Amino acid sequence: MISLLEKERKMLKDLFYIGLGGALLAKEKVEKELNELVEKGKLNKEEAEKFIDKAKVKGAEEEQEFKARLKEAIREVLDEMDLATRSDIEGLKKREEEQKK
Repeated sequence: MISLLEKERKMLKDLFYIGLGGALLAKEKVEKELNELVEKGKLNKEEAEKFIDKAKVKGAEEEQEFKARLKEAIREVLDEMDLATRSDIEGLKKREEEQKK
């Protein structure tokens, strides 16, 4: 039986891959359209490259924003599940060691 944490992890992973796949499809489409505009003489190669560079910068910014939102969503899920954090476990280990002394 799949645990709730595994289901949530799979869902987040699927969402990530959907977003990544969509971004790759959009990138390919934009590059194709730009190449067609260059071929038709409506856009020169330098302008197309500048557009692609700007899109890459914007994509990197969006990626960072997405990662931040994803981390926050994961934190919220873990908080709702009321799981012990790494610091909780370390604190318990320290207390146990102190009690042994």
